[in-house]
Amino acid sequence: MGAVRVLSPAQLELTPPLPPAASQLLGQAHRGLAEAAVCPDAGWRYATAHLAALRGAAAVLAARTRPESGRRRPRSAWVLIGQVAPELGEWAAFFAAGAAKRAAAEAGLSHAVTEREADDLVRDAGAFLAVVETTLGRPVSADAARPAPPAGAGAVVTRLYPDPTAP
Repeated sequence: MGAVRVLSPAQLELTPPLPPAASQLLGQAHRGLAEAAVCPDAGWRYATAHLAALRGAAAVLAARTRPESGRRRPRSAWVLIGQVAPELGEWAAFFAAGAAKRAAAEAGLSHAVTEREADDLVRDAGAFLAVVETTLGRPVSADAARPAPPAGAGAVVTRLYPDPTAP
């Protein structure tokens, strides 16, 4: 007779499957972020990264809410995410603040976004998607970089992800 293997409580925990819409949106977000990372134009890189983050937020909404019946005035996903997932509120405020810049970049305004702003947003959107995956109970790959909070996102995000180089 073989040996009995005892599993730890962590090994027994099963993550419930994501609703198909949430899973699809999360996949689109990751593909958009990959596209943004290699986009040579700063404006399009910024806009694509911002849309990737927006799809990540939509994935959380798809996983945690049900569609409302009847006609309602459309609301921003960034406003809704703060209500549905308060732990993502500061991220939502950060990305909501960049929506006008994204619109300017999409409109082709040549000086709407700098190279640095685009690169920073790609990094921040990646960090946000890692947080979204954690929020949705999805494993984040072991080789993924530890997400850094967006610049100016506030003390709560900083407490969640302290500087690993700090004493």
